[in-house]
Amino acid sequence: MSTDSRPPKPARIQPLLHDAIIAVRAPSQAWSQHDGDMGSTPITGIFHGDVRHVSNLTLTSDGHAPEWISAAYDGADRVVFVGLLRHAFDTGTDSLVRIERRRTVSADSVREEITVTSRVPHALTTALQLRVTPEFATLAEVKTGTAATRDFTASVEDSAAVATAGKAQFTVSSASADAGLVDNEILLDWPVEVAPFSSTTVNWSISLSDDSLVVREPTAACTWDMPESFDDARISRWLTTALADLDALRLALPDHPEDDFYAAGAPWFLTLFGRDSLWSARLALPFDTKRAASTLRVLARLQGTKDDVESVEQPGKILHELRSEPLDLPGEGLLLPPVYFGTVDATALWICLLADAWRAGMSEVEVRALLPTLRGALNWIIEYGDGDGDGFLDYVDTTGHGLANQGWKDSNDSIQWRDGALADGPIALCEVQGYAYEAVQAGADLYDHFDEPGAAELRTWAAQLKERFARSYWVETPEGRYPAVALDAHKRPVDTLTSNIGHLIGTGILESAEEASIAELLVGPSMLSGYGLRTMSTGAAGYWPLSYHGGSVWTHDSAVVVHGMARAGLWDAALQISDGLLAAAEGFDYRLPELHAGDPSAESSRPVPYPSACRPQAWAAAAAVTVADVVTRAQENGVTSAPSPDTDKKQRTRKRAARKQTPSQSAAASASVSESGGSDVG
Repeated sequence: MSTDSRPPKPARIQPLLHDAIIAVRAPSQAWSQHDGDMGSTPITGIFHGDVRHVSNLTLTSDGHAPEWISAAYDGADRVVFVGLLRHAFDTGTDSLVRIERRRTVSADSVREEITVTSRVPHALTTALQLRVTPEFATLAEVKTGTAATRDFTASVEDSAAVATAGKAQFTVSSASADAGLVDNEILLDWPVEVAPFSSTTVNWSISLSDDSLVVREPTAACTWDMPESFDDARISRWLTTALADLDALRLALPDHPEDDFYAAGAPWFLTLFGRDSLWSARLALPFDTKRAASTLRVLARLQGTKDDVESVEQPGKILHELRSEPLDLPGEGLLLPPVYFGTVDATALWICLLADAWRAGMSEVEVRALLPTLRGALNWIIEYGDGDGDGFLDYVDTTGHGLANQGWKDSNDSIQWRDGALADGPIALCEVQGYAYEAVQAGADLYDHFDEPGAAELRTWAAQLKERFARSYWVETPEGRYPAVALDAHKRPVDTLTSNIGHLIGTGILESAEEASIAELLVGPSMLSGYGLRTMSTGAAGYWPLSYHGGSVWTHDSAVVVHGMARAGLWDAALQISDGLLAAAEGFDYRLPELHAGDPSAESSRPVPYPSACRPQAWAAAAAVTVADVVTRAQENGVTSAPSPDTDKKQRTRKRAARKQTPSQSAAASASVSESGGSDVG
């Protein structure tokens, strides 16, 4: 019998995010509890880049914790917390002393304005104290539940305290506070006097820096080309939040700060992600062509030039992610180099975005400058994308510590057979063949327009891919006939019904009748939850509503399918999925997370959170633009969606002028705190 009395080692558990408060302006973010303090849950803290500079933050009054009663968002980068100071003066029923903390996050700082307001007929005094705990743990350590304080130095001078660990540093300051250090914690103390029926305000800020960062705040401004009104008020409300989130997620690279892109999302992915940044720009294209052009240029500058096994770089390939340090997730067996190319689809998606942006009005001068990148990307698809020579684009991790799956469903168990068994690689995903077909056809169109040689050869290659796909991918199961999610290492079609097949719609690799039959399956009860499209059918053995890729609903995934259905003219199906996303948006107070549970709407009046889902997430926010655009175009084509049962007629007919809004104007309406969430592995 063991007599070991030592406490068990803490489990490596990823933090839950669904109930935390976030204010973000990339590359900085502040996560807190509903009282504005930090430290009682694993995710809370102040982050800059890939480092959590501060792990604990507490505000007290005379040693008492205020009784906080409200937390509300004011855009993506501001949160207002309201509380009571009943210890200062309590008459029983009404609380006559309140406290507000207004938090604002910028790209390199967090600022708070703290106001004490009194309705007491005599002067009040209180001592406010802010306690700040430096940490400097890496984002990977926070994600895997292994965060520990790094060695740091700290010093105080006048009303400012400085903490430094390696290349990361922050300074906490307040002109009116006394600053001090106690047991390596930074203290700011304010003696506050409030006159009768009056208010007193103090301010503090923390400036953040890290010389190792490979991203920065962009210099470009951000505006949107939006319709003047929407019949459905839910669209306007979702867009207000989503566009503010997209603006807050914009980043640039230091050598070209004028070219911005959408970072993938918070908290784990405030950096450049090929697939995420491309899809975000593509989904947002109806309102924003500038980000498409700049995203294309950013990724073109980083296009692969050589063969490298560790980074999976190949000539012409578009990268997967960019970080300042290797991403080491030991609990997940993942170790990725700072510049990582482990994505099978970003190269084709780069070409698809280039073609879409060109057709949407991207200048010919800008497009022509990217033709060498286009040629390299097309060459990668044809010469490198097919690793085993079977005629289809595929992937396999040969390092043992890279991404096992390299499509958008990149979790280890995402590619399953209908009986729940995992498929063996190399894996040739169905949607990647659709992306490749569309990309090569679009490349041929661009070659023709710009008098480049090789268009005929590209169209021949695409036609042959379409023929091979038709012969190899279709399966028949009790749920119907549809394309397999993938071919496995033995060229067998993996027969689970998944949302992946929806990405084929509109690419051209299917015949129109095939697109219609797939759409019918996708809006059936096994795939459509009522809050969006499930990633996996309820008829599959591996289905679980809280599985990351095996039954959950991903906002962008549903939007990609809606985007394709609209291109194929399948308006009814597109609107059914759009209505579900609008219902989900309403359920999450109009900040849709990266994903949510696949539980049916018939069993819950609001969507169930996936508790570790990222938010805000760029492609989830960009989905609002796609839905708004598709609903508008459907109406122009004489197709209308059914009214939401929870939206009254008066609200639905409210108009909202939004032409050329700036993000600050777009986010003017405060939204209450949402129950959203997020996670990913890379």
